[in-house]
Amino acid sequence: MSKSSKPTGKDVDPRDREFGRRVAELRKDRGMTQQQLAAQLNGRTPSWMSQVERGIQPIRRFDLLRELANALGVSAQALDPGAPVDAPPAAAELVANDLDGARLVIAGHPALGALLGTDTEQPDLAALSAQVDEMWSLTHAARHSEVSDMVTALVPDLERAVRTASDADRSTAYKLLAHAYHALASAFARQGDSRAAWVAADRAVTAAEQSGDVYLVFAGIFRMVHAFVRLGSPAEAEHAVRGAIDALKAQGDLPPEGLSVLGSLHLAKALMHARSSQRTEARAEIEAARQVAERLGEDRNDYHLEFGPTNVAVQSVSTAVDLGDAGEALDIGHSINADALSPERQGRLLMDLGRAHAQRRETADAVGCLLRAEALSPEMVQNHAAVREAVHEMLLVTGSKASPELAGLAERTGARD
Repeated sequence: MSKSSKPTGKDVDPRDREFGRRVAELRKDRGMTQQQLAAQLNGRTPSWMSQVERGIQPIRRFDLLRELANALGVSAQALDPGAPVDAPPAAAELVANDLDGARLVIAGHPALGALLGTDTEQPDLAALSAQVDEMWSLTHAARHSEVSDMVTALVPDLERAVRTASDADRSTAYKLLAHAYHALASAFARQGDSRAAWVAADRAVTAAEQSGDVYLVFAGIFRMVHAFVRLGSPAEAEHAVRGAIDALKAQGDLPPEGLSVLGSLHLAKALMHARSSQRTEARAEIEAARQVAERLGEDRNDYHLEFGPTNVAVQSVSTAVDLGDAGEALDIGHSINADALSPERQGRLLMDLGRAHAQRRETADAVGCLLRAEALSPEMVQNHAAVREAVHEMLLVTGSKASPELAGLAERTGARD
């Protein structure tokens, strides 16, 4: 099993499975939902809580164990009999879970030495650029543990770089910093940590403005809008996306990278309306994005947005599923050739097709699509609330006749909870 892969099924450590079962029992005894328990833990989400209870997200840090125990009203030893009564000094540093290390990076100022003038080493921008590219590759593959491991050093290095680089290199250093924060915002959003995604997106916008790349600023607003949507803050999302779209339209002729950002913002606005069941508005934004893609004339990857005609079609599928139009989603989706897109985008398309088949009670086709999506982007599928809901509904429909493949999906997604 690779470093970034979470265990599933029989690969789960029996001790972690038993720990998760104990947490679930205590939670249910107290009449709490996973969402309510997660809300009492700093920066945690219901999907993370589900992973803990299934044993696929081990708790290795004593401070986190104690925080979970306090939320449940028990001692740390009641959750983990092997836990020390008092944590040793370094216990809180043992093992980072998922993006824990990344959260610590954005919890304070990552380059105080450079700020005070005690760290003046000149940066190797070529090496930093290669690391940022690798970080984005890991983010697109949803390999969040590796992203977290990487940014604990990379982001401080970049923050030092923008303060110690020569005048000629400072703009490049700020662009790299902005791209790193973009990747971090994307990773946090996909894992459901919207507050951290908001912080990372805000830092991306600030760094982008310092770089002088105005369209990189707008790409940061795109990340921020997604954070607002996931936070359930439609007013903030609407304000941010409308202002960005109006400003870009007012400029008139846009270069390709400007069109990529404008089209992506229309897609973000479509997502916002679809999540609010605003059918007419969501379809209008999809059409606006399609017109921008026609002007662009090709699939591009400016600022890792992957915008173009293909991505508009992929988002059309997602919007149709969110609106409950399964037939339309399948008609569009099965005609898309997404081979040139990242594994994450290909997985997203297959995931939405699986949800569409599930809406039509086509269980075998739904499971087939979800399994293919899981092969491409396992963490996205296993931790996505909409997938969990779809699998749960299929279990209710099939009952005791559920196939082994469906049962396996239910185990890995926590759909039986």
